[in-house]
Amino acid sequence: MAERPDSRVTRGHLHYGRMNEPSHSLPPIRVLFVCLGNICRSPLGEALFNHHAETGGLAERFRVDSAGTAAYHVGEPPDRRSAETARRRGVRLSGRARRLEPEDYFDFDHIVAMDRENLADILAARPEDATATIHLLRSFDPRADGDHDVPDPYYGGPDGFDQVHDIVDRSTRALLAHLARESG
Repeated sequence: MAERPDSRVTRGHLHYGRMNEPSHSLPPIRVLFVCLGNICRSPLGEALFNHHAETGGLAERFRVDSAGTAAYHVGEPPDRRSAETARRRGVRLSGRARRLEPEDYFDFDHIVAMDRENLADILAARPEDATATIHLLRSFDPRADGDHDVPDPYYGGPDGFDQVHDIVDRSTRALLAHLARESG
């Protein structure tokens, strides 16, 4: 039987995967990347994580999305500067901004914050019985050197988007490796 793309829509987001996963496979690990407005850093985290999972042959093991802690840009596409930086490096950003919702704490296994301010907002909004594990993305960055924030490039110049891409690229690689090891 041929594999078909899975185009389920969940809360307005299209998720890609395989309908006919091998019978020995475990349920997919669900990862949500979160920044402030969900137009620069978190869509980049989503796209790079998916890219690394795909190139590493692990795409079937993960379902990935992104959200923002604020509703400033709900419904908007990714920031054109972030999308252009990613495109130049062979990665496509897609989707529309959405806000972090209470059900995300139950629908995802891992919620990954881009900086400490968003981490504080995520923790403050976390339902008492939430099941998701919450992480700071740069805690996986082998070059973090004590700086655990992915800087927000929104008000900066083009160099900021390149810097953020580099940080998110290596951090998502390390996060993927960690989650793959952790899940066996």
